[in-house]
Amino acid sequence: MDLDALRFANFKTLDDAVSDWHLLVRHLADLKKDAEDGLHQAANKADWAGLNAQVTKEFVGKTAGEFDDAHTEARTVYNILSDTRDELKQDKKDLEAAIDRGLKKNLTVMDTGNGTFTVTMNIHPDRAAHGTTVPEHDESDVTALRDEVQGILKKATESDNSAKKVLMAISDEARMGFADANYKDRDSAAKAIETADNLAKIAAKNPASLTPADFDKIEAGLAKYKHDPLFSEEFATRLGPKRTLEFWEGINDPAVNMHLGHDRVDQFEDLQRNLGMTLATATQSDSASMASWKGNMIRLGDQPVGHGAGPMGFQVMSNLMRTGDYDDQFLKSYGTALMATERNMTDNGKHANVTWGHMGTDPWLNRIGDDSGDDPLTGYLKGLSNSPAAATDFFNEDFLPKDDDHKHAISNFKYLFEDRHWPLEPTSGSEAGHNNLALALEAATTGHPAGEIPTLDTPAHTKDQAHLFNQIVTSVGDDTGRLTNHSYMSDSMGQMASEYLPDINRATTDVSRSSSDWDQIKKLYPIDGADAVLDHRDVSKFLFAVGQNPKGYSAVEVGQETYMSKLMAYHLDPNLPANDHFSHDPQTTVSYIAQHSGEVSGTLGLGRQEEVAQKAGADDSAYNNSVAQRTNLISGTVGTVVGVGTSFIGSPAVGAAVGGAAGTVTGAVLQDVFKDSQGHALADASDDMGRRWQIGLKQNNEYVSAGAEAAANKYHLANESDVGVWARTGARQGYLNAENILDGQAPGSRTTP
Repeated sequence: MDLDALRFANFKTLDDAVSDWHLLVRHLADLKKDAEDGLHQAANKADWAGLNAQVTKEFVGKTAGEFDDAHTEARTVYNILSDTRDELKQDKKDLEAAIDRGLKKNLTVMDTGNGTFTVTMNIHPDRAAHGTTVPEHDESDVTALRDEVQGILKKATESDNSAKKVLMAISDEARMGFADANYKDRDSAAKAIETADNLAKIAAKNPASLTPADFDKIEAGLAKYKHDPLFSEEFATRLGPKRTLEFWEGINDPAVNMHLGHDRVDQFEDLQRNLGMTLATATQSDSASMASWKGNMIRLGDQPVGHGAGPMGFQVMSNLMRTGDYDDQFLKSYGTALMATERNMTDNGKHANVTWGHMGTDPWLNRIGDDSGDDPLTGYLKGLSNSPAAATDFFNEDFLPKDDDHKHAISNFKYLFEDRHWPLEPTSGSEAGHNNLALALEAATTGHPAGEIPTLDTPAHTKDQAHLFNQIVTSVGDDTGRLTNHSYMSDSMGQMASEYLPDINRATTDVSRSSSDWDQIKKLYPIDGADAVLDHRDVSKFLFAVGQNPKGYSAVEVGQETYMSKLMAYHLDPNLPANDHFSHDPQTTVSYIAQHSGEVSGTLGLGRQEEVAQKAGADDSAYNNSVAQRTNLISGTVGTVVGVGTSFIGSPAVGAAVGGAAGTVTGAVLQDVFKDSQGHALADASDDMGRRWQIGLKQNNEYVSAGAEAAANKYHLANESDVGVWARTGARQGYLNAENILDGQAPGSRTTP
């Protein structure tokens, strides 16, 4: 910074800018509150349907979120401008004071341009007016003044440059919309960028020369800043995609850096998590440099990393995708390129187990879990489980297109779920690949990250999501071993099913979609978004397979009984519009709902019985414990959210409250019945399967009647005393029907005595 630029600076324009940004922050705070309380909350409570449920509601939620981001960005810009303005004003005061002190010693400071200046004698004693005493100084005074002025200008320059760098970085974060960078002052933002530069320089070193001290610096920095957008982008782009791959591969390869692995191997998992989350945060940036990083990373996917014939880029990078929320478009492009490599390297999938199998000399690229990380799809699928939109697109994409060799296109889903020969882990026996596949499918079909339950903001199911769930149910219906041979996938399958219970219950009715009665079924089981169009036989086989795992069983069983109770509250509501009635006879409605709910529970019960009966199967206490855990998870949401997506009727976990009735009725099931699930252990009964079956039937009758009676009580219905009887009768018949339907017999082959 030039001396005169600071000395004679006029801060009016900057003062005005700071004032304007302060005013903007205040206005955006109000708009943010209005958007959340008015726009967003109102949208969550509205009764959406059709495309509005799939598109408009989600758009409203995202728009409300933009006000939050706008407020955050405006506040950050204000903080940076305000800090910089105040610092520059103080620097100007310090400069003026230094110049004044110099004049008192007959020294003057003169600007010579381009950031340079001189300190010279102000008045030479020989040219001083007669009788004037000129202050004396020595060389140390000149040096001291020079150093002081130079320090002030350096400080001002750093303030000015760092503010420019930070503001440009924030601006580059989002080409459209607003960045979510949140900093209390300019120094904290500048520190984040500076730290990223320093750590990138260390990580860019030859992996063989990295020391434990280097490792500790990188690990500590990533742990602190992994969610910081400016730090993450700066670190990723400074390091570059090639060096990123070489860094992670190198420290895991004993042939490259044995001493680092020896001294810090117990911290490799933490580094992998934090590095993955840092890179994920970085990919959310829209800057040109980050766009280049993404493209180059994908291009390096099929190239060897490190010395000699090292692992491929996809193998290394996929392991860093296991944590964090990566940009959807990056994941889509990466997945397309990865599957092209899968085709080329495995002869259209025939030799995946050989191509990606772990060899004894291979570096252990994954430190999270028990698989080696050699199979790039294992890590990539875990990444997809955090990014629902990318997951949906990926599974619906073609792996092998329709051509002369393939009469039908083979989707990525079909290839991975049915056809692929997954690599074996010779030392650990891990099947993380299948488990991560299930997690990714959970995200792809539900619209939210795997392992979570839906929220008020979860949109209704799209056509692509519903189509994928249809494919899953159909595939398991064709061969239940695709699930039962990998039972640990069932927790995700159960979660999916719990969010498609309206679709599942529709399928159990066997009403043709082309018949005039179908309109009534749609009224009985309303769906906000797209219908999965499931087949009854496939549904039965799917539920039977899911029921053979405690976590899968509990997700659907608790979900079904919760969903059933909400249906009862919905259909018995006297204020339900006449056009929305399934039947104007409440007995018909209650019996119909109870019967099909009983069938779902009965089919699950058969799966549970099948598993418990096996010598190596889970004992019944595992089922009861899982039901109890699931009940606690769901019941925690009952007071505020009841249903799913845009309407409580759309799914069993969360959604918009409907006059409090659905919450009240759901509570009757969850709190009054399921609370004793651990006390209902079938293991306490005889080992006789018939005895177990009867106890399961009795429990289901309790669940269904509790929901129906609570709804009748809530609305003070005149026939309140009959509702429980109708529900128990229907539930019993549905439960009995389950075994016959599963065996391919007609419903009602066994009837209530």
